[in-house]
Amino acid sequence: MADGVTVPVWVLAALAAFALIGFFDRILAPGAGWFLRRRVSVAVEKLNARLHLRIRPFAMTRRRTLVDRVVHSPQVLSAIETAAEEQGVPRQVVARNAERYAREIVPAFNPLAYFGIGATVSRWLATSAYRVRLGFGDEDRLSLIDSEAAVVFVMNHRSNMDYLLVTYMAASRAGLSYAVGEWARVRLLHSLIRAMGGFVIRRGLGNTLYRRVLACYVRMATHSGVTQAIFPEGRLTRDGALGPARLGLLGYIVREFDPRSDRDVVFVPVGLNYDRVLEDRVLLAARDDPRAVSLGRVSPAAVARYVFRLAVRRWQGRLYRNGYACVSFGVPVSLKAWCAARAARPSGLDRDEQFALVAQLGDDLMERIGAMVPVLPVSLIASVFLEAGGEPLSELALKSRAFALAQRLEGRGAYVHIPHSDRDFAVSAGLRILVLRRLVHEDSGHFRAAEEETDLLAYYANAIGHLR
Repeated sequence: MADGVTVPVWVLAALAAFALIGFFDRILAPGAGWFLRRRVSVAVEKLNARLHLRIRPFAMTRRRTLVDRVVHSPQVLSAIETAAEEQGVPRQVVARNAERYAREIVPAFNPLAYFGIGATVSRWLATSAYRVRLGFGDEDRLSLIDSEAAVVFVMNHRSNMDYLLVTYMAASRAGLSYAVGEWARVRLLHSLIRAMGGFVIRRGLGNTLYRRVLACYVRMATHSGVTQAIFPEGRLTRDGALGPARLGLLGYIVREFDPRSDRDVVFVPVGLNYDRVLEDRVLLAARDDPRAVSLGRVSPAAVARYVFRLAVRRWQGRLYRNGYACVSFGVPVSLKAWCAARAARPSGLDRDEQFALVAQLGDDLMERIGAMVPVLPVSLIASVFLEAGGEPLSELALKSRAFALAQRLEGRGAYVHIPHSDRDFAVSAGLRILVLRRLVHEDSGHFRAAEEETDLLAYYANAIGHLR
């Protein structure tokens, strides 16, 4: 009875491996999961205590649960049935496609990733690349936004830096869920964006099922009060000018809105401008020949090299920033009040009437966004050189024209950023950047626009073209 049992070494190793797996699966993993969830819950409570726009329970729901809710919603199930009949394929195949779309779209918001990593990195990159300034911002009206409303920041789209800049400027007020383009589908970047609450959308995909899945998620997030940020233009401006609103995401938010029973939706117009857009030449090339360059294919190596050079230059004390970047926040627009002023109830209209109403709202919001775009030194000086039509200008003549243009813009209600409240310094700052970039040539104390760079000068002048 006391004799031992002899087993082969490989059996013992297998038993030990199974025991170790069981230990991790049944004891360590549940305990670690509980500990992490507890840490996240405590962090959310602390964040909600200081944020005006609280993090909603919807944002903290497990991603797998949200994916199931989207896929099994009545709208998506109906779209699955229709697609299966039209394509003549089994329903299960179409359902798998719908689930794949949902997994691609639905984020996995992590407040520690957003406020710990995202906001910190955004602040570092934004302030390393630019002198960041807040333009117009009516704090009193912004603070009066109903804390239970679904807030949507709507902004013009000039650069991929927009995401970082607004994240940094709004971090003390809210955590934003961005709708980002296909450029963010790079594997590691996609995971980080999802953890920060962003959702990637394929704007060029003409697929009814995909659009139905996307619409379902956007409506769920809006009805649950998630704070979102969208670019109504739908893409980066190619010529620097403010573009018309595209009605996709805006339509998903508005079309089934019922002012009598739904949570209010508040739109906050945001205007952005830069003294230098880092990808300006790439955007101009894409305007002239869309096939010449793909903005959606971001090279991680190129981004890493740029960030590394920033870090090295900052460490060496040789970091020269790209002028000013400025953000202005406009007067909030309540969707309930907007509909009441027009005696309209979107959910009670037919499809054509809904489209017309959303188009009207889109035009209204773009006008408000345009009014918020700050006038920065480079845009101001570029406008002066274009108006001069190639005529050489002395520094005195340049300043005189710039002062007159700035005064005219201020008279129309535009926010003109004057660094240090010194107009001479503002003109000198804008002129210095244009000369260093060889967009303007100096000869014997006179300045003239470089003929070969007229398109790039126009790009920066177009940023405030709608204000002139």
